[in-house]
Amino acid sequence: MKKLSNKAVGTLKAHDVSLSLLKANDLVAEMIRDKMAERNILLLNLVSSPGSGKTSLLEETIKRLKNFITIGVLEGDLETERDADRIRKQGVPALQIVTGGTCHLEAQMIHQALPKMDLDNIDILFIENVGNLVCPASYDLGEDIRVTLISCTEGDDKPKKYPSMFLTTDVMLITKTDLLPYVPFSIETVTNEALEINNMIKPFSLSSLNGDGMNVWCEFLLDQLKQKTEKKLVSAYHGTV
Repeated sequence: MKKLSNKAVGTLKAHDVSLSLLKANDLVAEMIRDKMAERNILLLNLVSSPGSGKTSLLEETIKRLKNFITIGVLEGDLETERDADRIRKQGVPALQIVTGGTCHLEAQMIHQALPKMDLDNIDILFIENVGNLVCPASYDLGEDIRVTLISCTEGDDKPKKYPSMFLTTDVMLITKTDLLPYVPFSIETVTNEALEINNMIKPFSLSSLNGDGMNVWCEFLLDQLKQKTEKKLVSAYHGTV
């Protein structure tokens, strides 16, 4: 029997450790999912490259919805509280999770942050993940919906360059559409390529700057919240039979 080299053994051990970490992450993610279900909180995980407009999207979404529902935000970033500060100015609670160099959020980070949020008074909780289209794809955060943002300034070739992310995406938001006249970007191309990878993706196009598409996005969020609440009520009803 051929003996594995030290390098090969090291690679296998690293692979095993990685699988163990992901398994542990998934267990915590399920705990988060259960906690959100108990409180009828809709949890969304926003992922993207840096600069795609996640924080701007949240600001505009909050402006439009805060008089109708209660919103909370968990902000993930390598350093600083700048994004959380921007969200707090909109009058909603925001907690910054500083990863200190880690290129993604993990379920344990979310689990540790949740007790600092008033979950009994939140309808929708947004997680703004670290700007990265690679690492966050592997980490379930207990979200109901994973939202991937692609800005028109990035190019329309991202789905096939980062297929792992789009395989785990529920909603794709094409952002900064106000710049379409000035950049070489095709909504049709990026949509078709995303759907080739995952035909369950729901695409939206919008601009946080001029408001195009924001009403459709907000109506989608309200509909998803309603569906989650009704599912909870149905479950509770069956539990009494």
